[in-house]
Amino acid sequence: MIDFPLLGPTLAFLYGFALYCVFRVLLTYRTSQGALAWIIGLLAFPFITLPLFVLFGRNRFSGYVRARRLGEQSLNYHLTDFEQQTSSLTGADNQHLDDDLKVLCRLTKQPFTTGNECHLLKDGRVIFKALFDAMENAREYILMEFYIVRSDRVGQRVKTILKRKLAQGVKVYFLYDDIGSVLLSKGYLRELSRAGAQVASFGDGNVRRRRFQMNFRNHRKLLICDGEVGFVGGINLGDEYLGTEFDQGRWRDTHCCLRGPAVLGLQLAWLEDWNWANANMPALNWQPAATSRGNQEVLILPTGPADPFETCTLFFLNCINNARQRIWITSPYFVPDFQVVNALQLAALRGVDVRIIIPEKSDGPLVRLAAYSYLVQASRAGIGIYRYQPAFMHQKIILVDDRYAVVSTANLDNRSMRLNFEIMALSTGAEFVRDVEAMLEDDLSACVRMTALDYQDRSLVFRITCRAVRLAAPLL
Repeated sequence: MIDFPLLGPTLAFLYGFALYCVFRVLLTYRTSQGALAWIIGLLAFPFITLPLFVLFGRNRFSGYVRARRLGEQSLNYHLTDFEQQTSSLTGADNQHLDDDLKVLCRLTKQPFTTGNECHLLKDGRVIFKALFDAMENAREYILMEFYIVRSDRVGQRVKTILKRKLAQGVKVYFLYDDIGSVLLSKGYLRELSRAGAQVASFGDGNVRRRRFQMNFRNHRKLLICDGEVGFVGGINLGDEYLGTEFDQGRWRDTHCCLRGPAVLGLQLAWLEDWNWANANMPALNWQPAATSRGNQEVLILPTGPADPFETCTLFFLNCINNARQRIWITSPYFVPDFQVVNALQLAALRGVDVRIIIPEKSDGPLVRLAAYSYLVQASRAGIGIYRYQPAFMHQKIILVDDRYAVVSTANLDNRSMRLNFEIMALSTGAEFVRDVEAMLEDDLSACVRMTALDYQDRSLVFRITCRAVRLAAPLL
């Protein structure tokens, strides 16, 4: 018989650590289903479950300081300055807004600002031209934040422009997510750094604080130039977003361009992320100026796992529960939790036109399978789920009645609602809402509506697979 003298202490440590993790689950769980799954796994299979829990079990992003929430001094200074500067460009306490919009201001601690231009940008070539032009016209600084950055043609074009602007004396701050951009070459980053850019990853700059938080991603896509023009939406920096043919076919995406005081809301969100990654406070323009050609009211909504509330989930629920005539949502990934599904069902049952546009072609086969499992629930309530046929649709858009439209980085899935840092731009401008409506009507004309039979008429193996994949929704 082989003797393992350390077996007893090892098992004692293992189960002791597992019990500690169970204690953590009981203190912090958000859904009983997830908590039970972790507890059973930790107690029954600790060898397997403990490493998974360490990497994926946390639901709070510890250490990230949000100025609007926790009062970190240097960031709070900029927040106070931002609020004072924009007070003359907001409605009187936003009293003219509907209650569901007022609550979003309280949720995000940002005001609606007036005097903005908000332009819809459809598809990659148009979007990249606007991004490149804005960078070329920057005079003082360029702030960048993208989930995915590649070293392909688009990435090389970005690097060329940034190096040229650096040579002209423009400051460049380049922030990327180290998980989304895992394939980005170190040489690309070194070349930018040597040219004078300040480069930081959302994780690498804070290894001590970030350890064991691999499940969290900075999914935001931002470009801000001089505090005067800003961009937000679905586009990452890669050739696939050009709209040409790739593995999933042509890509379809949407961004928006902002000018006016709302740009400072984007800038504040960027600064919080930069402070986490770099602990550096660059000198930025905080003097808002209403544009002469724009009068749109815009609200910037940053969300993330450092928030005291599930801000992204509450945002979606607020939109769905307060829709009166219609709510149209586009998302490349449709894996909502039970709260969102119930809210969509209730909206449809009270007569709201509920339409969800998802892609026929997908870069995530598991997510595509999971979406089938919702068809029966959706069909019973009258929710329309439409699959976009010509391309992989990557845009994240929400249209609520004729009242407002949202261009976002957030998907209709658990990862965006609980694990990712996301950001949205909401505009109540009538012209912008009409533009979004026209765009979505065009998209819908290229869709096929799905029915419960698309799920029920498939094989038993297919249906079981879809339901099994749906169980993994929190990780998809």
